[in-house]
Amino acid sequence: MPMQPNRNFEGRAVRLLLISLVLAGTALSPAPALAQTTIPEDIARQIAAMQAEIARLSAEVAELKAEKDEREAVPPVPFAPAVAAVSPALSVPVPIETEWKAAPEMSSGDGFTFKPRGRLQLDTATVEAPDGVAGHGLGVGTEIRRAFLGVEGSLPGDFGYRIEADLANSSVELTDVFINFKPSDELTLTVGQHKPFGGIEELTSDLFTSMLERAAFTSAFGFERRVGLSGAWSGGDLLVQVGAFADNAEDLIDDSNNSYSLDGRVVFSPEVGGGRLHLGGSAHYRDLNDASPTVRYRARPFVHTTDVRLVDTGDITATGERNFGAELAYVRGPFHATAEGHVMTTLRPGLDDPTFWGGYVEVGMVVTGGDTTAYKGGAYDRIKPTDPVSEGGIGAIQLNVRYDRIDLNDGAIVGGTQEALGFSAIWIPTDYVRFLFNYGHLWVGDAAVPAGTDTDYQVDTMGVRAQFDF
Repeated sequence: MPMQPNRNFEGRAVRLLLISLVLAGTALSPAPALAQTTIPEDIARQIAAMQAEIARLSAEVAELKAEKDEREAVPPVPFAPAVAAVSPALSVPVPIETEWKAAPEMSSGDGFTFKPRGRLQLDTATVEAPDGVAGHGLGVGTEIRRAFLGVEGSLPGDFGYRIEADLANSSVELTDVFINFKPSDELTLTVGQHKPFGGIEELTSDLFTSMLERAAFTSAFGFERRVGLSGAWSGGDLLVQVGAFADNAEDLIDDSNNSYSLDGRVVFSPEVGGGRLHLGGSAHYRDLNDASPTVRYRARPFVHTTDVRLVDTGDITATGERNFGAELAYVRGPFHATAEGHVMTTLRPGLDDPTFWGGYVEVGMVVTGGDTTAYKGGAYDRIKPTDPVSEGGIGAIQLNVRYDRIDLNDGAIVGGTQEALGFSAIWIPTDYVRFLFNYGHLWVGDAAVPAGTDTDYQVDTMGVRAQFDF
């Protein structure tokens, strides 16, 4: 036992102390008495034996003390409590990394990412039409044009997702709601509600368009997001997009809506003359398939603050639609030029198939030094100022001029024609903030909404927008 040597040492020390006291008492006896008394032989032997015992005990005490000193010289082993095995369920969580891209983008490092997204566009515009043009909404109007809110991210296994809705005008309308799969850098498969492949301006985000509204034909011909499955392959300068779609998620609430469409687009965008040339074409076929016995084509007058459509075919009996589009653009540094047109044929078995068309031509320039027009993936992209306001600069300024035309007349169907000459000035103080001024002068022929008895007249529009996104 570890403590036994200490007890032996203490006992023997006590014995040694008692013997020493006896001897000391004998030694301290009066000298005259010892001198006069002779010590008997047996007592002398006992004293000698005691002295021998004292010597032996002294040696043993010295040995025990040495052992004790040696033990105390070794540092004690620290007490180490038993540690229970860590359960797998209590494993250390993967740290979350956060990067700011106008909003926090969180990543777990094992394939999961999450980012909130949204945009807000506030518009004020005026439509000045001749006296006698009927309809509410002409004159000055203000609206929340878009108020998107949603999330996007990625999942392990090369999957991604986006869920987004437009909350403008006190209603909820689903916009992008899809999941995609990217097995390689070239191929992306998407299922859910997203845009079919209508053309360069339709596929350019409304955050980056050069005018308040897209070309008249995009709304007139019903370009919108639809629920479907699509694939996009991009290799070098070639982009191929194909898909099969049902209808918009809101319209699919109607159980009788079983329409479908087939859509495809090809873009070739080589580098030419120090810039990027864009050549594109698209084809679209839609079968109404009992969803509705009619179609209707109409367009607003260059702004969205009014619901009045000055050109309108009214309802046309139909079983389907066929649409072809062509795109031409050139981007070099701050300069861009775009021309696009689409032809829509309404399919009516047993009747004439009317054909309508629309298109536009535009040129634009970023006039602030060092800033360039952005183009990516077959569409225009975000302009990022090289000298933003946040760093003491003035941001980027872009000027654009456009001629737009839509013709909704064919044979017995007279929906009218609308031409517009438009000008826009865009100030981009930072990457995610934009202010836009837009002016348009319109010539309307065979108007669906006459000015009294006159169906040919001119209209002026003017509008401004403030927007930000994250």
